[in-house]
Amino acid sequence: MTTRKSQSSDKNIVDRTRKRSASSHLVKDLRTRFSQGGGQPIAYELELMTSFAENHRNAAIAMPIFTLIIGLIAGSYIGYYLAAFWVALSIMSYGLMATLSARFMKEAHEEDALRKWRKIYLLAQMLVAVSWSIFSLYSCLTCEDSTYSIIQFSTILVFQAITMILSYGFGASLLITSAPPTLALSIRFMMTYDPAQMMMGAILLGSQTFFYLIADRFKLSVISILEHKAEKEGLIADLETAKSMSEEARRRAEEANLAKSRFLATMSHELRTPLNAILGFSEVMMGEVLGPIGNPTYKEYVGDIHNSGKHLLNVINEILDLSRIEAGRQELVEEAVRLVHVVDDANHMVQIKAKSKNINIICQFEENLPQIWADERAVRQIALNLLSNALKFTPPGGTIWLKVGWTSSGGQYFAVRDTGPG
Repeated sequence: MTTRKSQSSDKNIVDRTRKRSASSHLVKDLRTRFSQGGGQPIAYELELMTSFAENHRNAAIAMPIFTLIIGLIAGSYIGYYLAAFWVALSIMSYGLMATLSARFMKEAHEEDALRKWRKIYLLAQMLVAVSWSIFSLYSCLTCEDSTYSIIQFSTILVFQAITMILSYGFGASLLITSAPPTLALSIRFMMTYDPAQMMMGAILLGSQTFFYLIADRFKLSVISILEHKAEKEGLIADLETAKSMSEEARRRAEEANLAKSRFLATMSHELRTPLNAILGFSEVMMGEVLGPIGNPTYKEYVGDIHNSGKHLLNVINEILDLSRIEAGRQELVEEAVRLVHVVDDANHMVQIKAKSKNINIICQFEENLPQIWADERAVRQIALNLLSNALKFTPPGGTIWLKVGWTSSGGQYFAVRDTGPG
């Protein structure tokens, strides 16, 4: 059951890593293809095409209204029949663009489909260019001043700006829409040899170049935004992967800690049961409760067995205490205790072993020490560990000093010093 859970978690981590790698590869591919002049990747081309379609769908009402207003103004100069023909053709072309855009937004697109849609949009843009080129070629033969020329000039300028806003995602192909009517009107102005109209023709050519450069910069800005978005998604994927790995590592650590706790509990029970029997029977034999042993050597062996059993039991208890401390489950029972009494109890516990090694323990306790707030069992265990360590490394005939006193800050301390090595 645990194995299945681990495999599922590992699979989730791998899936998130793959998503992160896909985002990273997409960003790298974008930079490589732009540096080599190979256009934009399919994901970004889809974003740009979608933006192009949204712009034309949103302009489905605004552009026909603009065209109708220009047609009404121009009709008073060139005649309403010609103006009506141009208005009808222009509205039809923009209606076609809006219809195509609405259809494009509903469909899912692969790379081949995008190529097809780009060709369809190019044809639709050509129709828009034809309608506006007809407007540029209309002239007012009965006009005595340049009022109509100014109207055409202003209209084409606005048309260039609108085309730039609507079609920036198409790149150089936006020239297919705005360049033909601009060239047609500029050439017609130039052929009049009128300085004012020639100036307007030059301005139209310059504005066409200007709007194209602006559209290109706008497109690059949008691509940069998309690139940063992809990088952000990659970072989010990295964070999700790191979080999943951290959670998985934490879960495995908890499982390992639980397994260790179960092992220690089992081993403690399995070891304590025979140890209690050994300690009990050895104590009975040492006390000769059931009768004298008779052989002093055997009695000494029984004492060694009893002491070794107690030592092993203490080791088991220390291991369990250490595991509880590591797991944060070691509870301290704090109460008012006298440090001198606790340390002195520990000293009495090791006196037998000290005498057997001919080691002298010198106690240096300051008098009238007040009680402290501590866990008596934990303090006694610390003192026993320090004294046992000192007895272990102090050679026979050595000395151990056990001190209890005041600290410079008003607290209390106990210290163990011996004549052993180190």
